[in-house]
Amino acid sequence: MAGPERRLIVLRHAKSAWPDGVPDHDRPLAPRGRRDAPAAGRWLRKFGLVPDRVICSTAERARQTWQLAEEKLGARPETVFDERVYGATSAELLDLARHAPAGVRTLLIVGHDPAMHELTLDLAETQPAGQDSDALDRVRIKFPTAAIAVLEFTGTWPKLGPGQAWLADFVVPGDFRPKPHDKN
Repeated sequence: MAGPERRLIVLRHAKSAWPDGVPDHDRPLAPRGRRDAPAAGRWLRKFGLVPDRVICSTAERARQTWQLAEEKLGARPETVFDERVYGATSAELLDLARHAPAGVRTLLIVGHDPAMHELTLDLAETQPAGQDSDALDRVRIKFPTAAIAVLEFTGTWPKLGPGQAWLADFVVPGDFRPKPHDKN
């Protein structure tokens, strides 16, 4: 069987801080977020999940997440900071993905919950036989900060819709955060 034609990677921003008097859009990453974001980038690089294009929320915590992840990615994919990602619904994020250029094989969206969680569940409503249903069950329970969902599908971006992708992987910071004995 041939591999997927397209891959959508959904990255929820890393853990943010809640400084007094700072508007939600301007909240920075918390120390834990500053640790998890680079680890997410290392995980993406390790598993060959380097995107061709990135659509990132304009919120400070999402921008910082992508900046720190990209530093460990070993590549500089085309990045678009799109204000529509902040506050988007699952349907609005799907619409952004559907408008990805035809040449993009792997698209990464850096955004916020609940839309990231809902988008993942909408696209991978059911898993085909032989796929990891445990990953989908984990997504149903929680989509924590800095979590990464890797969705794969055949077809073109404009045809992507609910139930048309499978969840190839789902990792949370505890899965990819460096262990004390790791050198990275």
